[in-house]
Formats: sequence, structure tokens, C-alpha cells
Amino acid sequence: MTRTKRSHLKNTLKESFRMAVDALKANKLRSILTLLGIAIGVFSVIGVMTAIRTMESSITEGLNVFGTNTFLIQKYPVIQVGHRDGKYRNRQNISYNQYQELKERSTLPKLVTVIDGTGGISIKYKDKKTKGVYLNGGGVGSLRTLNAFIGDGRDITQQDVDNYRRVAIIAMDAVDQLFPFEDPLGKSISINGIDFNVIGVLERVGELFGQSQDNYVLIPITNYLQRFADQRSSLSITIEAQSVELYDKTMDEAIGVLRAIRKVEPGAENDFEVSSNAELIETFSGFTAGIKLFAFAVSVIALVVAGIGIMNIMLVSVTERIKEIGIRKAIGATRRDIITQFLSEAVFLSEFGGIVGVLLGLAGGNLVAMLLHVPAQIPIDWAIIGLVVCSVIGIGFGIYPAYKAAKLDPIDALRYE
Repeated sequence: MTRTKRSHLKNTLKESFRMAVDALKANKLRSILTLLGIAIGVFSVIGVMTAIRTMESSITEGLNVFGTNTFLIQKYPVIQVGHRDGKYRNRQNISYNQYQELKERSTLPKLVTVIDGTGGISIKYKDKKTKGVYLNGGGVGSLRTLNAFIGDGRDITQQDVDNYRRVAIIAMDAVDQLFPFEDPLGKSISINGIDFNVIGVLERVGELFGQSQDNYVLIPITNYLQRFADQRSSLSITIEAQSVELYDKTMDEAIGVLRAIRKVEPGAENDFEVSSNAELIETFSGFTAGIKLFAFAVSVIALVVAGIGIMNIMLVSVTERIKEIGIRKAIGATRRDIITQFLSEAVFLSEFGGIVGVLLGLAGGNLVAMLLHVPAQIPIDWAIIGLVVCSVIGIGFGIYPAYKAAKLDPIDALRYE
């Protein structure tokens, strides 16, 4: 392309854009209604995708509770939709004896630990009392299952577990409620009327989806089972492999040992669930995939309807501006110039509506993040996809009106009243 042609094309596009803006300004209400259709379509997909991306990011981080190279064994699946299946409910509970035997017979794991918990426990210190604090029973390494770290004091030791010591590690919700102005270490708290000595305080984690992650107290599993558990309690066992390379072998060994302990028949499926970070994230992704597909389908329908609106407004615009088109042709405007002008109007409508929709979608999606107290996300890829789709809509639905305008005979156009 020669410099003269490039300059002509540049001037044509610039002039077409200016005329498109002037034409849209002259019909503000009609243009706004058309923009609204595009904006709603883009808003629906960007808003949903932003909210889902935000949730996925937080879920990925929140489900990463087992730590590196670790997996969880328990009676029920970690994520279960709807009513509990009878096959899970009818399984035998995972007992403390089974946990101990698994720990003794396993040779590959770096760590084998256990945890269980219950609510509705009253925890007091002097005249103060907790509200909604959960009680967990655990052993050495159980804090890995809770994705928690000691901020002050010490962790539970094997001696604490073996000797049924009445010691407790408290998370920050309990600290805030029981010890707002005191150091909790060494203090005696009462759990359902039984005294426990505070040996550790956990680092604050914060909230996930509006729920506090610091609302619990941890005591030795032996004390928990003796004083607070009931016959329905089934323990959760967390196992950590020594390395990534040994992860699969460690899992296979643990499954085999536990099947033998629970006397599962050869060829029968496991009567317990084995969960890992990857499996939990994959399960959640399966849930969100359907939502994404539905949102995309709704958005496509909305954008097609908006595209029809653009075609309608452009056809009306062509009819209203026949004489203007005739004058432009009479003074030398080519078919390409006319097509460029009307396509520019259609694309401008689509893109402006798309930008408004993207901004509203990002705002709406991140509003969800604020309400759920999770970090906000900006899906740049979906924003770009939204704007590209808007361009395609503008060109696709604007080409016919532009072509119709370009075909007008200048003499007939000048005579049009």
C-alpha cells in the first residue's frame, strides 16, 4: 500500500468515526437503548466469569489445606452435593485404633496424623465465654490438616496424646473472646467444665467466603475422644508423603493397609474416601464449568439480540440519511467510504456498549468478592474476548445496512424526500 493510499484510508477512517459519533449524538435515546443491549450481554458474561474466577482463586487457596504431598482419608467425601448417600452413611467409622494401626504399619509416609471436631462446646475463662467456637481433637501434625501455624507457644506432642494431657491450642477467635487484654499462654480455660492449660496460640488466618477460619480450639485427640466425641464420630486421617516422587506409592500403600485393617474384600471398592488438593480443585471446577457454560449461552443470546438491535438502528439510520448519502456520493464519496462510515457507527456502538458491559461486569463480580471477603480478580482474558465478540457483532450486524447504504443511486438519493 502506497503512502498516499495509507493517508487516504487514515483520513477516511477518521472522518467516518467523527460522522458516526455525530450521528449517534443526534439520536441519543435510540443509541443508548442499543448500547444497553450490548452492555447487558457483556455484563452477564463478564460479571459471572469475574465472580467465578474470584471464587476459584479463593477455593484453590482454601482447599489447599493438606499442604504439599499430602492427602486425606475419611468416611465421607470432602465435597458432597445434596443428601448424604446411603453408601457413605452405612460405612463403618474410622476409629482411633484403625488410625494407630495404619500409622504403625505404613512405612513410606513422612507424617500420619488424625483429627476430628464438633461444635456446640462451651469454652470459658473466668467470666468470659466463647460464642460459636469449634472444638477439634488432633495429634502431632494435625495443624497441617487445619492449614494453621503456631504463632506463640508450642504444638501438641506425642506425650500430650499418650498421657491424655489436658492442654489446648487456641485460634484467634478464642483469643479475641477470652483474652482481649491478656496473654493466653499458661492460662487455664474451661471446656464443658473441664480445665485445659493453654500451650499455644495460632497465627490469624482470616475469613473465607464470609466464614472465619480462626474459630476453633485444638486439644489432644485422646482427650477429645474420651470426653467430647460420641459413637458417630469418624476420624479424618492426613498422610504426608516424603516427596513428590513417592506420593503415588505412599497413597497406594496407605489404601492397601487401610483396606486390610477394615477387612475390605479383594475387588470391592474402598469403604473410605481418599482426597487430595488436585481432586478437590477438579471437583469444584466441575461445578463451575456448568455455570460458565450457562452464563456463556445466556450472554450469546443477549448479544445476538443486541446485534439485531444494532442492525435495526442502522437500517433506520440509512433510511433517515438517504439524502446525506446522495450528497456524499455526488461530491466523490466511494462505496467503500459509505460502507466504512456505517460500519464505523455499528462497531462504535458495539465497542462502547462492550466497554460499559466489561466495566459493570468487573464491578459486579468483584462486589461478590467483597461480600464474600475474598481477594478480587480481574479476568483479562474474558474482558478481551468480550470486546472482540462486540467487534464481530458490530461488523456482522452492521455489514448489511452499510452495504445497502453504499448501493444507493446518488440521483435517486438526492430526489428522496
